[in-house]
Amino acid sequence: MNRLQRALDALVERIDTPAPIVLVDVMQGNIDRIQGFADQRNLKVRPHVKTHKCVEIGRRQIEAGAVGITAGNVGEAEVFAAAGFDDIFLAYPIWAAGTKRARIRRLAESARLRVGVDNVAAIEALADAMGDEPERLQVVIEVDCGARRSGAPAEVAGDLALAARKRGLVPVGVFTYPGHGCAGQDARRRAAQDQEAALTTAVRSLEGVGVTAEVVSAGSTPTLEFSTSGVITEIRPGEYVFGDLNNARLGSCTEDQIALFVAGTVVSDWVPDQVIVDVGNKALSKEGSPEIGYGGIAGTNAVLSKVNEYHGFLPLPDGEFRPSVGTVVPVVPNHVCPVVLGFEELIVTDSTGTSLERWPVDARGFLN
Repeated sequence: MNRLQRALDALVERIDTPAPIVLVDVMQGNIDRIQGFADQRNLKVRPHVKTHKCVEIGRRQIEAGAVGITAGNVGEAEVFAAAGFDDIFLAYPIWAAGTKRARIRRLAESARLRVGVDNVAAIEALADAMGDEPERLQVVIEVDCGARRSGAPAEVAGDLALAARKRGLVPVGVFTYPGHGCAGQDARRRAAQDQEAALTTAVRSLEGVGVTAEVVSAGSTPTLEFSTSGVITEIRPGEYVFGDLNNARLGSCTEDQIALFVAGTVVSDWVPDQVIVDVGNKALSKEGSPEIGYGGIAGTNAVLSKVNEYHGFLPLPDGEFRPSVGTVVPVVPNHVCPVVLGFEELIVTDSTGTSLERWPVDARGFLN
C-alpha cells in the first residue's frame, strides 16, 4: 500500500471529501532539502507563497532559512505582512491605481517591500503612489528570458532602473521567470540557461548606468536544479513545497516528494469500467489534457479522464484497482497551486495518518 493511501485510510472517519491532505513530514522534507540545496550554493531562498497561501507554511520556510517571501499580488502580501512577515517581494508587474496606491504605500511602511516593474508607466504610477516617500519602495526590474510573459528585454534593464531612480524609487536588481522550462524534461536545463543569459545581460545593463544589482532573482521549481549560475543571488520556487504530477513528470520532484493530495470518494459506478469520484474541477481545476489526465490516483496507473465541476471521471485500468462506491482514494493533482484556492483549510497529517491538524489557507480569495 502506498504512503498516501495508508495515511488516508487512517483519516477516513475524521474528514469529509473532497479534502486537501498535506503530509507534513514530506512537506518539511521538501522545505529542508531545497534550503540545503541553496545554502550549499550560497543562494538565498525566497519562496513563492502563491502555492500554499498559508501563514503556517510560510513560517516554516522562514524558520528553515528563507530570507523572506515572494507574493503574487498585493492581497497576498498584505495577509503575510499582517502575520509578521517583514521582507516581501511582489514579483509581479503591479499597476498602482485605485486602492492599490494606498495599499502599496502601507505595505512599504510595515515591511521591506520590493515590487517588480517592466515599463516606465508602471514606474511612474508607483512613484506617484508613494507620494513624498518614494525611497521607501525598492523596485526590481523584470526581464524576459524566453517565457514570453511579462518582462522587458534584458538590455533595457538599465534604462528602467534609471527611470525608477529619477523618480526617487530604489532600484535594487533584476528578476526573471523561465516558464518555458515546463515544456518537458529537456526544456528545464535550456530554460535555466536562457535565464542565466538574460540575467547576465540585465546585470551588465544596470552596471552600465551605475546601478548595482544587489538582487538577481531566479524563478520556477522546474528549473531550480539548474539555477546555480554565479550571477544569481536568490531563487523563488513555489511548487517545491508540495510537488505535483507535472513536476514529477518533468523530473523536478519524485512521486515520494509529493506532499499534497485530494481525498475523494467514489460516489457512482454505473458505467462499466469507470467510476465517478467527488473530485471535480472545483477541487482540482481543469489543468491537464486527455493524454495525461486531470489528476492521478496515487499508487496506481489510473487517471481522471475528465472533470466536471463536482465529478471526476475515473476509467479503471486492467489490474487489481477496482474501487467500489464509498471507497476513499488519494487524487494527486497535475498542478498543485489551483487546488489550494478551492479550500478554506488544509488537512495536515503525516505519512502514518495518526496526527490531524487544520491550517487555514489564509490568503485564499486574495486575488488583487
